[in-house]
Amino acid sequence: MTAPASAPMPAPLIGLRVLDLATLFAGPLAATLLGDFGAEVVKVEHPSKPDPSRGHGPSKDGVGLWWKMLGRNKRTITLDLSKPGGRTTLLRLAATADVVIENFRPGTLEKWDLGWPELSAANPRLVLARVTGFGQFGPYAHRPGFGTLAEAMSGFAAITGEPDAPPTLPPFGLADSIAGLTTAYAVMTALAARDRTGEGQVVDTALIEPILAALGPQPLWYDQLGHVQPRTGNRSPNNAPRGVYRTAEGTWVAVSTSAQSVAERVLRLVGRPELIDEPWFATGADRARHADVLDEAVGSWIAARTRTDVISAFEKAEAAVAPVQDVRDVMADPQYRALNTITTVDDPELGPLRMQNVLFRLSATPGAIRWAGRPHGADTDEVLTELGLTETDLKALRTEGAL
Repeated sequence: MTAPASAPMPAPLIGLRVLDLATLFAGPLAATLLGDFGAEVVKVEHPSKPDPSRGHGPSKDGVGLWWKMLGRNKRTITLDLSKPGGRTTLLRLAATADVVIENFRPGTLEKWDLGWPELSAANPRLVLARVTGFGQFGPYAHRPGFGTLAEAMSGFAAITGEPDAPPTLPPFGLADSIAGLTTAYAVMTALAARDRTGEGQVVDTALIEPILAALGPQPLWYDQLGHVQPRTGNRSPNNAPRGVYRTAEGTWVAVSTSAQSVAERVLRLVGRPELIDEPWFATGADRARHADVLDEAVGSWIAARTRTDVISAFEKAEAAVAPVQDVRDVMADPQYRALNTITTVDDPELGPLRMQNVLFRLSATPGAIRWAGRPHGADTDEVLTELGLTETDLKALRTEGAL
């Protein structure tokens, strides 16, 4: 008889409590990532000015869809931190929490007497994650900061686009997403330190820094060689053939030859093995300097075939290729389906919703999406009652305008 499979252990962050005071998008994403693996996340929003992500992008029946993803696994409450009652309530919440995530401009929490001295006094074990455009100090610290500015300032836009075209910004929140991932990692690092010291600390994430790290060794190249990476479109200065190629029916595929062996397989596949014997073919950088020749060889072969035939031939040759997919293709892709990358979440407002699943799989303590983003303030009374506030207390806070 086969033994029954053991049930998964509880998610790894169960017992961790996070207060998400942040908006648009890095701070809230960090809280989402923690919530996906079991943390209890309480989303704190202004009573009359909710997180703007609720109104970003398309909506259905008046309900913002981006929020359904960004707000998943969070309980939502309202609290005006500028009101005395809101301040007092936030400090009471902080005393019960492990992490506070905020992205106000530097000095805003301090203006409300909710800075690190007050928060750490309420809870010495607290980790305060502060996410801003430019960090907590320096000449730009008090400027309004958004991901677009980080994408421009970091050098990303300068190297993105065709050589004879303007710098190109991404059409999605790239810098915010990288900063959100970074902040979640930073929070877990600070919590690991707390396990040893018993004390919390401040995490300072600036949007302009994680994206710069993601760009690789550009500062090192410039420091040592004076090298400034130019815009090269879809080509790479480090290898060729590399780029996107149009198929016979007008679709596109992407080809990469980062490994020398793969480059050789591609040229044999497309019927140009003689190019492998060229002296310049021996290194990726030299191949990149002959990209016109290599792109013509690969591009003309791909242009004569359908995408299905191209991918099948590349797979047989053990060469690296992928279709250029839009979201319709992603939703139907068999690899994404096998991984359950797009999962279905039942939502009381909109019914079944399909969205990205948790970011990675853990074999013993997996994460999960327990619910999609909830309505503004839906859990205010429940959360504050758990905190010990009475009906009279809640009424007084509402009279003050703090809820």
